[in-house]
Amino acid sequence: MTGTATELLAERTLGTLLRRYDGVGTPLACHPVPQGLLNRGYRLATTRGRFFLKHYVAPDTADAAVIARQHRATLLLDGLGLPVAAPVADAEGRTVAVVGGRCYALYPWVEGRHREGTELTAAQSRRLGALLGRVHAGLARVQPPPEADRVPHPSADPGRTYALIDELLDLAHAHEPRETFDELAEHRLLERRTLLERHAHRRPPAPDGPATGWVHGDFHPLNLLYRGDEPVAIVDWDRLGVQPRAEEAVRAAAIFFVRPGDGKLDLAKVRPYARAYRLAAGVTAQEMAAAVHRVWWERLNDFWMLRWRYQERDRRSDPLFPASSALAVWWTREYEAVGDAFTG
Repeated sequence: MTGTATELLAERTLGTLLRRYDGVGTPLACHPVPQGLLNRGYRLATTRGRFFLKHYVAPDTADAAVIARQHRATLLLDGLGLPVAAPVADAEGRTVAVVGGRCYALYPWVEGRHREGTELTAAQSRRLGALLGRVHAGLARVQPPPEADRVPHPSADPGRTYALIDELLDLAHAHEPRETFDELAEHRLLERRTLLERHAHRRPPAPDGPATGWVHGDFHPLNLLYRGDEPVAIVDWDRLGVQPRAEEAVRAAAIFFVRPGDGKLDLAKVRPYARAYRLAAGVTAQEMAAAVHRVWWERLNDFWMLRWRYQERDRRSDPLFPASSALAVWWTREYEAVGDAFTG
């Protein structure tokens, strides 16, 4: 096996894991998969085939019961004919393996590649929206109904955001050695504060009602594999949970269809995507409009990439920041056009 000591599983751990499964063979090679911000993945070759081995690391995703719930959902969605990556069960029928207090899961290796929205045609964008709509409709069939007394999640409080902006400005200003990223961060923080002050009265209310349901929770290009022109596997269900469904559709579009060069949304692709999603999921234009407003507000108040860099000293999201930060500004300026693309 190859890789660094910190990236690789100990051979003893890997051997213990694989002995739980019938018919997977003995390991030949184990290579870390570079994509992924939450947990660790490995491309595993054995004497019986190729597999994806997932090591759950992030504290909020590494609970065996939570992982088992995710696995049950994907197995049921697979039964409905959706392209999901369902886990392999061990000799006792379990899909979560706990070794040394750590959780793992084994999946068949799915051959495919990730595709950005810039690569998709309008027809492929339509199929993408329909796919997410089918996922939401399928989850409504296989998952228990959301709790009736579930407390709605409030929208971001601008007062707290102002305090966070001040903290991040101090950290960016003090960062050494000084980089062009720090200059961009300071510019965007000051710019965002001005926008928030101007639009604070538009803070949306907490969502409620039939728009809330089970969602994938992290639907974006790195969690969707294509073979040719067609999606073959939706992966990484770590964020499976109950949220306003249409908001996931809007968030996904804001990742798939943002243009990396200028941070603008490709509205010509958003429109067929959103129409297909609404039809497949049974979401009304009114629900979508409310979701667009809430996600826009969320984007104005969200600085997770800068928090990672300056508070957590984690730079993995740095390449995403220029386009993402520009999108919030452009979206505010083109608010009506964006809303029309999602609802028209």
